[in-house]
Amino acid sequence: MTAQNTEFELGGINHLALVSSDMRRTIDFYSGVLGMPLVKTLDLPGGMGQHFFFDCGGGDCVAFFWFPDAPDGVPGISAPATRPEQGELLSAVGSMNHVAFHVPPARFEEYRRRLRDKGVEVSPILNHDDSPSGVSREVHDGVFVRSFYFQDPDGILLEFACWTRSFTGADVAHEPRTSADRTVPPAPAPAPADGAPAAARR
Repeated sequence: MTAQNTEFELGGINHLALVSSDMRRTIDFYSGVLGMPLVKTLDLPGGMGQHFFFDCGGGDCVAFFWFPDAPDGVPGISAPATRPEQGELLSAVGSMNHVAFHVPPARFEEYRRRLRDKGVEVSPILNHDDSPSGVSREVHDGVFVRSFYFQDPDGILLEFACWTRSFTGADVAHEPRTSADRTVPPAPAPAPADGAPAAARR
């Protein structure tokens, strides 16, 4: 956590905007269960919907849109179908896969118990490391973050996480994959408006 941005003075995430199917239920979960204060509400112009903001700490917010005509999410496309320990992590390109909230390391296990006591189904604790499996049963010097996962009422994947060590140059060591490495072919280009094949219009 010592790397510096030399291009822009960014202070973290101002807000992350998600989509809710039921704003009342979203308030009940994020304020009632997770304790995040609801700090701003908006009705969008022209009956387009609503936009509500919750303070998630550190000067950051998690926000929700509610649209009367929003389509239902598709598990495994809009967001992962379940939780990572159940073998589900996949979501579509451009989707929001999950939101991780930073919590104090000293209260990490207490917070997991507290969520369970509130009736929230939580994953086992995952000690993320650089081993082939990506997780360890025990906390050791190679573990860089501890976390557990849960879902909100709309199935949005959430995570409580705490860093356990600082990063060094050795932590950036992998060649980035490209679209050529994908096993799913890209979506076909949309047909031209007049119905003529794209090749015929070149």
